[in-house]
Amino acid sequence: MRYALYPGCTIQAEQFGYEASVREVLPRLGIELVDMEGVSCCGFAAFRCRSVLGWLYLSTRNLAIAEGLGLDVLPLCNGCHLSFSETKDTLRKDEKLGEFINKNLEKEGLKYTGKANVIHIIELLHDIIGSKKIGAVIKRPLKEFQLAAHPGCHTIRPSTLRRPDDAENPQKLDDLIAALGAGTMDYPEKTDCCGSLLAMASGRAALMIAGEKLRSVKEYGFDGLVTTCPFCFKVFDSRQRAIQTVMGDRSLVVPVFYYTQLLGLAMAIKPERLGLELNLSPVDGILEKIGGGND
Repeated sequence: MRYALYPGCTIQAEQFGYEASVREVLPRLGIELVDMEGVSCCGFAAFRCRSVLGWLYLSTRNLAIAEGLGLDVLPLCNGCHLSFSETKDTLRKDEKLGEFINKNLEKEGLKYTGKANVIHIIELLHDIIGSKKIGAVIKRPLKEFQLAAHPGCHTIRPSTLRRPDDAENPQKLDDLIAALGAGTMDYPEKTDCCGSLLAMASGRAALMIAGEKLRSVKEYGFDGLVTTCPFCFKVFDSRQRAIQTVMGDRSLVVPVFYYTQLLGLAMAIKPERLGLELNLSPVDGILEKIGGGND
């Protein structure tokens, strides 16, 4: 199985641990990751609010590069996945717009046809690889941990557009956590937003939204929080001290992981190869219980 890997801006700029863990675990599950040369920002956050056409052009351009490789595209960012999905849906409905964008893509020798599928990391792990195959490569089950799933808004919304999981009852990330041998369960705030996209308008409000989520995770007795979204991870992990300050609660201490980091640990891959030294939330206690990797 071969996929065109699209890391996205946030991961390449600061969320290096996510990319490192993806590059470690997916090849061991039979996935070949093909780097896309000449890609740009998907335009979702940086351009859409200023120019819808600019966003659509950037997004379409990246899809055309994947089509040139003859591969489906695997964006690691939830926002990039939504951007590509919305672009495909928009151009499917508006042929004239697609023709206009293609005329401009011709200048770079690119052409968009809509053939490349957009695959979410959750879809790849849950629907294509499957929990059974993941369970078969686990060397060190995470039985002693209870982990909270945070699917993130763009994984389940908008429900009018096909998303990787169910908007009302997302369970795929939970199933993948269970495949690691860890415990998990539903909790009322599971589908709540992390608040990241509100940060530019009101940083304090964004931190309070994230703080309520972390408080819920603590109250329900989870040992850590798991996500696949770099925006959500950034808020919960690197902004955790700021969250504590805004909430006036220093007890809001929660280890935060990318799912692929935990998958790598369960596969007995050394923590440093999974970028875990870059996590800013207190993950050391869990790493000590798991022990060092062998691979």
